[in-house]
Amino acid sequence: MESQVRGGTRWKRFAVVMVPSVAATAVIGVALAQGALAASFSVSGQSFKVTAKELNGTGFSQYGAVDQGTTLSGEKTGHAVAVSAFESAYIEKMCQSVVTPSVPFVGDITLRLEAGDSSDQKKQVYAKNLYIDVEDLQADAEFRNIDIGVAAGDMKNGPGPGMKGGKEQANPNGFGQQAESATLKNVKQTAWATTAGTFKLSGLHMSLHKGKGAGVECY
Repeated sequence: MESQVRGGTRWKRFAVVMVPSVAATAVIGVALAQGALAASFSVSGQSFKVTAKELNGTGFSQYGAVDQGTTLSGEKTGHAVAVSAFESAYIEKMCQSVVTPSVPFVGDITLRLEAGDSSDQKKQVYAKNLYIDVEDLQADAEFRNIDIGVAAGDMKNGPGPGMKGGKEQANPNGFGQQAESATLKNVKQTAWATTAGTFKLSGLHMSLHKGKGAGVECY
């Protein structure tokens, strides 16, 4: 067993099974009430769903933020999110779907993207400096060499890519966590934004479907 010191705390090497967004969302709620989080990254008025059979990532970090967007009626709105970041990630059997509601003469239309349907990592989805602004996450997750409760502003010195930067703003003294690597299986999540320095979609299939819900969307 090996150990290391981060932020004055000695953490032994271990793996933990958890859904980190639960803790992050609780802290985000407190920060919002205190006005500690600034509105950040602009997004559309629609969230989208993502599933994956397995995600294997290195350099994981996560912190709370607020995405500023516009509703379909044109009103400004904000969304509390847990930004999950990976320095690099391989994703097996990824599906992403977004619904465009009430299209004239047609009704609801779901755009669905699928890629990486292979157990061969070379044929999976690959992302570098990946940031996912997550509203809800379900998964079986294992994190290795994890620090929980690190200040978000200190993550730039950790194993992950750090905070997103640019237009995004979050409380640098707020909740954060980071790990050297992570494996997430049976992933289901709702997100408001995804950004990446590199996003390679092997075996991409894009399709449009009439309707929405289970059997049309990714879940």
